[in-house]
Amino acid sequence: MASPDATLLRDVSRSFYLSLRVLPGPMRSSVSLAYLLARASDTLADTAEVPAVERLELLDGFIAEMEGGSAAWREDLSGFSSRQRHDGEKRLLERLHEAFGLLAELPAAERSLVREVVATITGGQRLDVQRFGEGGGVLPDDEALLDYCHRVAGCVGVFWTRIGFETLGERFSSEPADPLAAVGDRFGKGLQLVNILRDLPGDLKEGRCYLPVRDPRDRDEVMAVAARWRATAREWMAEGERYAAAMGGRRLKVAVALPARLGRETLDLLDGADWERMERGVKVSRSTVRRCLWQAWWM
Repeated sequence: MASPDATLLRDVSRSFYLSLRVLPGPMRSSVSLAYLLARASDTLADTAEVPAVERLELLDGFIAEMEGGSAAWREDLSGFSSRQRHDGEKRLLERLHEAFGLLAELPAAERSLVREVVATITGGQRLDVQRFGEGGGVLPDDEALLDYCHRVAGCVGVFWTRIGFETLGERFSSEPADPLAAVGDRFGKGLQLVNILRDLPGDLKEGRCYLPVRDPRDRDEVMAVAARWRATAREWMAEGERYAAAMGGRRLKVAVALPARLGRETLDLLDGADWERMERGVKVSRSTVRRCLWQAWWM
């Protein structure tokens, strides 16, 4: 089976591309394809210049095709893709037919797992558009935040576990599948939580707040709640290290340990950042990425 284009993956996946590159071959194609499909649906959901009702219609078309339905909805994609400011995301939408073609070529068991995880992710993305669509809003409570983190990222840890055992068998891990999947779920939720905490000022400018606060305009309250969730994110990054240690080979360990270490580095930067620093953007340096990759390789 052909694999997703490496250049396209690199253009849309930033640091996660490094993890995809080092995955063992039997697992890499399915995971990379699932990533591209989820990234495409995220682009459909997150293009703020397009009215929410139009985004929901396109997401519904995407979801239907993922389930084996018609590709006719993609006739409306050309105008949508032309509004993309990110060149990689624009190319991804223009080449979405290739991703669906690769999905059809997957072995049945792998195709089913890819469809399942993308369905969970798109369900979370659809809920996101409905919640924040045109007027913005705030997640009501901790449970809503945890549910969102599972839908868009925790489920990836479960998928990673299942596709690993499906494609690599005992070479993936000697740990039992179900407990390992639960660890992966917590790790995935932690990575999403890091993204939410890092992007907090930008999201608030767009009128949406993923942290359950009483008043998103109250920076003192927002920063206090963010500190509490950073502590949770640290616990879940430790789950990532635990998951990496359970992997059956060096490439697998590196692929998991790298995002866990980068997440921890991002939390360190956030711990020392005031609101103005966060508004300017918090991002680990290239040298830090290289150091984390080296550390992950020799863990």
